[in-house]
Amino acid sequence: MNIVKNLEGTTLTLALEGRLDTTTSPQLEILLNAELDGIVELVFDFAKLDYLSSAGLRVLLAAQKRMNKQGSMKLRNVNATVKEVFEITGFADFLTFE
Repeated sequence: MNIVKNLEGTTLTLALEGRLDTTTSPQLEILLNAELDGIVELVFDFAKLDYLSSAGLRVLLAAQKRMNKQGSMKLRNVNATVKEVFEITGFADFLTFE
C-alpha cells in the first residue's frame, strides 16, 4: 500500500493506494499515531484503494474514535467494492462519506 499525505493547516488528507489489510494496516496505524495531534479534520481518499480487510477496519475505527474527540473524519471516493464492506459490517452507519 502507498499513502500520499497532504497537510493543509489542521486538515490532513491521506490518499490510500492498493490494499488496506493485515500486512499494510500497521503502516497506516503508525502514520495516524504520529500525525493526528492538532488535526481537526481527517480525510481519507480511497480513489485508488482496491481492498479493505477487517484489520483495515480496525485502524479506521480507532481513527474515527480519536477524531470524534478532536474534530471530524470523512471518506472520499469510496468504490463500490469497499463501500460494500462498510455496509455489511455496519461501519457505513457511523462513518461520513463524501
